[in-house]
Amino acid sequence: MAAMQGPRAMRALFVLLPVLLLITSQLAGASPPPDPVSCARGTSDCTVTSTYGSFPDRTICRAANATFPSTEQDLVAAVAAAAAARRKVKVATSHSHSFPKLACPGGRDGTIISTERLNRTVGVDKARRLLTVESGMLLRDLVKVAADAGLALPHSPYWYGLTVGGMLATGAHGSSLWGKGSAVHEYVVGLRIVTPAPASQGFAVVRELGASDPDLDAAKVSLGVLGVISQVTLELQPQFKRSVTFVTRDDKDMAATLAVWGGLHEFGDVSWLPRQGKAIYREDKRVDVSTPGNGLNNYLGFRAQPTLGLLTARAAEERLEENGTDIARCLAARLPAATFELQAYGFTNDGVFFTGYPVVGFQHRIQASGTCINSREDSLLSACTWDSRIRGPFFYQSGFSVAMPKVPAFVADMQRLRDLNPRAFCGMDAKMGVLMRYVRASSAYLGKAEDSLDFDVTYYRSYAEGAPRAHADVYDELEQMALRKYGAMPHWGKNRNFAFDGAIAKYPKAAEFLKVKDRYDPDGIFSSEWSDQVLGIRGSPNVVGAGCAIEGLCVCSDDSHCAPEQGYFCRPGKVYTEARVCKFERTARLVDEE
Repeated sequence: MAAMQGPRAMRALFVLLPVLLLITSQLAGASPPPDPVSCARGTSDCTVTSTYGSFPDRTICRAANATFPSTEQDLVAAVAAAAAARRKVKVATSHSHSFPKLACPGGRDGTIISTERLNRTVGVDKARRLLTVESGMLLRDLVKVAADAGLALPHSPYWYGLTVGGMLATGAHGSSLWGKGSAVHEYVVGLRIVTPAPASQGFAVVRELGASDPDLDAAKVSLGVLGVISQVTLELQPQFKRSVTFVTRDDKDMAATLAVWGGLHEFGDVSWLPRQGKAIYREDKRVDVSTPGNGLNNYLGFRAQPTLGLLTARAAEERLEENGTDIARCLAARLPAATFELQAYGFTNDGVFFTGYPVVGFQHRIQASGTCINSREDSLLSACTWDSRIRGPFFYQSGFSVAMPKVPAFVADMQRLRDLNPRAFCGMDAKMGVLMRYVRASSAYLGKAEDSLDFDVTYYRSYAEGAPRAHADVYDELEQMALRKYGAMPHWGKNRNFAFDGAIAKYPKAAEFLKVKDRYDPDGIFSSEWSDQVLGIRGSPNVVGAGCAIEGLCVCSDDSHCAPEQGYFCRPGKVYTEARVCKFERTARLVDEE
């Protein structure tokens, strides 16, 4: 009996979270995430982090000072001061959602410029369907301003806590191959950007780029290395409605279906639950504005959650990860998907109740959500799931885009890998599987080179540095297969270090981007060691050393890069044999111990 108490207790803990999710839909409070910029003395001796509280290499990013400009004039002054002092500068946004170190100037002498207070509407031209906003405006506020003017941003990411500047810096997108596609930067027709300048020009200038300026293709996906975007002008569309239905099917024909799904549904995406062998197809299209319905997207994963539930769920997840069996992990992994499906993923037909599909609603109510950042402070009784102030869920998120012609073969390889050991994929099911979104080819120099399907994978991360994950080898093989065998492009705002190794060579117009960078910022004021590594200027994003592959800082080439003392050794992949992954080998560990 005693041996059964652990697994039963862990299963009971996982049952608790879905119950709390049901309760949380009625919560009015929340504790919005803390500001990612924190200073020990006023605006001096500062640190900046991602919203998850840790960069992939777990280092703390420090800076000498931070500034919070509230006007373009303030922004010019901040850039000029840094340029005059030859001090490195990086831009931080309200919630800093990028996993990589895009916001870290490097060293202790840099400056952080926060766009938190640059969040206003500059102008609305209803006749020309143009909206100009400051770069620190949240997507949440942008879509509301547009809707109030009878306009709509046709595509956006699903999380509305991103800023306009942040979306452009990383090429953020939704899901569509229709029209200009799903990336926000495709709807940018002008922007103002503050860049360093010679002393004769006051050390900083404002450059205004229009739709016909070739430099716009560099600035609209820039990784923040050209300067600070002050204002952005977007070309919008008349307000419209969408009709959304989620359909769950067997995944046997998924590879073939994905090749055509993006052409059939303007906003369609697909989520794959590999262990369960299911694909959740989102049938999502425009409908006439006269179509009845005032639906709302209040996605469950982006709502405030009871802190007790988050702590409980994490404790259970850690116990399963460290001491649980595959069977126990797989049983627990079924609960999130079942709970989300039961609650229609947070969609309601009238803003309160879900009565059935389709859910019909205006674009600004359907395209994105994120209510955990909206409500009044409640002293951390509830929080966003990823709030770094509590020891709640902690995870990695990888994102990479595979060119459409290669998608069927890549998906077939993923399924082959799954079929070798389906239980190894339960960790993906536990995080709602693999989200697949469509992205069109872009004129942006650092945008997608071809029409692509983006794969987003979220998975467990230990709070302890160097701690192996159960079945990490299949996750790493999948990523290496995508990036190396199929030439996938990593998402600029996600991923661990190794994904960016050699990535810039996949962008045919990278050289054009670097030419603009050299003109705008010849002294590299807005560059850092990290951005130089990612852009292939100098160095490598890989950090090679003991345990580096466990942390995703390298691809292993030696057992020491894994955790041999814990039974993890560097081995070839199972389907993509050129992959090198850290695999647990019980027999090897026993031999070593003898």
